[in-house]
Amino acid sequence: MGFQQGLSGLNAAAKSLDVIGNNIANASTVGFKQSQAQFADVYANTMGGSGGSAAGIGTKVSTVAQQFGQGNVSVTNNPLDIAISGQGFYQMDNNGVASYSRNGQFQLDRNGYIVNAQGHKLTGFAANPLTGAISLGSSAPLQISTQALTPQATATSSVGVNLDSRMLVPATAVFSPTDSTSYNSSTALTLYDSLGNSHIATQYFVKNATANTWDVHMTVDDRGLDGTAATAANTLLGTSPTLTFNTTGALITPATGAVTVPGGIVYATGSTTPQPLTFNFLSSTQFGATFAVNQLAQNGYTSGQLSGFSTSANGTVMGRYTNGQSKALGQILLANFANPQGLQPLGNNEWDSSASSGPPLIGTPGSSSLGVLQSSAVEDSNVDMTAELVNMIVAQRVYQANAQSIKTQDAVLQTITNLR
Repeated sequence: MGFQQGLSGLNAAAKSLDVIGNNIANASTVGFKQSQAQFADVYANTMGGSGGSAAGIGTKVSTVAQQFGQGNVSVTNNPLDIAISGQGFYQMDNNGVASYSRNGQFQLDRNGYIVNAQGHKLTGFAANPLTGAISLGSSAPLQISTQALTPQATATSSVGVNLDSRMLVPATAVFSPTDSTSYNSSTALTLYDSLGNSHIATQYFVKNATANTWDVHMTVDDRGLDGTAATAANTLLGTSPTLTFNTTGALITPATGAVTVPGGIVYATGSTTPQPLTFNFLSSTQFGATFAVNQLAQNGYTSGQLSGFSTSANGTVMGRYTNGQSKALGQILLANFANPQGLQPLGNNEWDSSASSGPPLIGTPGSSSLGVLQSSAVEDSNVDMTAELVNMIVAQRVYQANAQSIKTQDAVLQTITNLR
């Protein structure tokens, strides 16, 4: 008469309750992955025995397997909360020791590194501090630079206007920005010098006596392109006539639409001068319609301070600046494993790789089998509370049944010992 089977069943049910209890306790833990107790039967081995006649001596816990299914994604108000949708783990750096996590609750430390609650640093590709270009190569802890964005002088500008073909040659033959009878139409845009100072550039369109041709003059801060008082000569863009259209209103000269400021613009602000500048009028037209500005853009901007950042689906951390510009600050990397269930739990929502899991396969979010990222969101625990409560009832019944089998064995044993 043996009690081994019932005792092993009690131990198995107790272990199952431990696993279920741990799942329930972590039902609100961000990035937590539930576990499942898996069991195997036990048989005694005998030399030359018949395998079909063995009754078995109970059960044992074969493994406690973690289930890496996707958890729900919840939206938050923290831009450094980042959820993974799909496969993959964040690679964290703890003084050179790598660990892996699904918990995307991050913050900045005093040195600008993106860290978790334990101070472990999130790793990825760094970005060039000037251009924002991602530096592909080995991963390193990501550091958000709060350095001001340096200004960029305007080098190119796109101007798309419709010049009214019904207009007549201006009454005043010599152009003057202060005489509205010397030009037909005008528009203004903002230019920036190398120090980030803004300048108001006003363009004046003057119909030429030659059919379908226009001269373009420009003043900068009401002065000529050479920085002196504006005249007809020092305000002219390109060669005269500047723009030529065909009989259907399309621009034909210059063929590329590019008009370069002769000698560049002279600024009196201590910035780089003269500043080269090219305008592109390719989208300009000459139709029998009122003068209209359809496009007006330039590539310069003043300096700016970092005002916020967000993370795109491919892991690129984009910084937003007070001057309206944005720039990449780095790119988050994800790691995947051939056998995630082989990862070694470390606690604090982190795992370590092992011989069973295989080495980490590093890549950018959205590439290969890796998931994508969602900014201002976290991945909830994948514990199904309803299922766990049902599992708890089942485990409790299993425990009671095994206890009953031990009680029955005890009663049989008592009957045998009472025989006379």
